[in-house]
Amino acid sequence: MEQFVEFIGNHYMLGAAWALLFLMLVMSWLSGATSSVKMVSSHDLTMLVNRSNGQVVDTRAIADFNKGRITDSIHLPMDKITSGQFGALENKKADPIVIVCNTGMTAKGAAKQMSKAGFEQVSVLQGGIQSWISASLPVVKK
Repeated sequence: MEQFVEFIGNHYMLGAAWALLFLMLVMSWLSGATSSVKMVSSHDLTMLVNRSNGQVVDTRAIADFNKGRITDSIHLPMDKITSGQFGALENKKADPIVIVCNTGMTAKGAAKQMSKAGFEQVSVLQGGIQSWISASLPVVKK
């Protein structure tokens, strides 16, 4: 223990950096654990759609959406989500909604917006459409 205290005393900037990283890790874990938006796998997405009347919402650009999308997914760009224009999804606020983007990063923001707008069961496909394709699952091309 004395060596640890001596190390921190001699390298206070490094100690502060480690403490900050640890704090950020704990905060990230807590926000993920308490978030109303959950991450789902490709298998979970399939189960939600097939057994729970789930709806897939694709937030990618229309060109990417037309190149390949999950069957029966709805295209809803981020700008419409942020402005609260949900269109046909308004009557599905109680149904499971799975948000899909390219890699799963921008979908989190869309899912939080939809959750704030009153959608009760919003999830994000972990890894986005890239994980769906890498799992060799079917895509529909337009």
